[in-house]
Amino acid sequence: MSEKMAFIGAGSMAESILSGILASEFLPKENIMVTNKSDFERLEHLERQYHIPYVEDKREAVADARTVLLAVKPYDIKAAVASIRDHLDSDQLLISVAAGVSTDTISQLLGRDIPVIRAMPNTSAAAGESATAVTKGKYATGDHLRTALHLFSTIGTATEVAEEDMHTVTAIAGSGPAYVYYLVEAMEEAAIQAGLGKQTAHELLVQTIAGAGEMLKSSGQDPAELRKNITSPGGTTQAGLEALDKGNFQEAVMSCVETARERSIELGKKL
Repeated sequence: MSEKMAFIGAGSMAESILSGILASEFLPKENIMVTNKSDFERLEHLERQYHIPYVEDKREAVADARTVLLAVKPYDIKAAVASIRDHLDSDQLLISVAAGVSTDTISQLLGRDIPVIRAMPNTSAAAGESATAVTKGKYATGDHLRTALHLFSTIGTATEVAEEDMHTVTAIAGSGPAYVYYLVEAMEEAAIQAGLGKQTAHELLVQTIAGAGEMLKSSGQDPAELRKNITSPGGTTQAGLEALDKGNFQEAVMSCVETARERSIELGKKL
């Protein structure tokens, strides 16, 4: 069995992981194969952008691949598994990044004792900054888990979690970047309405978000401490935070996370 990796699915998540893997030199592009259901435009895009070969034949895609990465939407999981299950054996590792879909569900769809790992990365993988949670199914071993953790650590951080926590992980880490981008959109629009140029606002906000993230990572302080450190009594930050409180900002964020978590649970139950 070679160190080949096969991607089943060619959407934005697959591309983010793929670009992160190539940038980190985890695998050479010659060892990666990509296929999907029928979107040849996406396959051609990946071939042009990353010089990765693609195939239509699922048997050819997974042949001799040590790892098969299932990067499809939850509602496509049945068809995707059906297209490859007869071409897999117990020496191969199947890693799924389908939101809400449990390892037991995938094992049932496979109908065979194939080791399955479930992972929840996010699209920051493309920049090598994903926060990925990983959990193993009943046929996966500690070695399989270590393989997955090693893989995802090349595109950011990788953490093992209990499978019952994956719905929460999906809500905060999988979907989290979108919430941050939405916040930046709103702040950028407010700056523009106040008269600041769009490019200037964008550059300032990008660095502000990057700097805040780095402080969270390196300072050793929790978010509440960091917030209090820059909130002077009667100052501009306090005034802004009070406006957020009036708009029930914290409640809105908590509702956002809980709603996303509930949707992850629903997606799993629909299979």
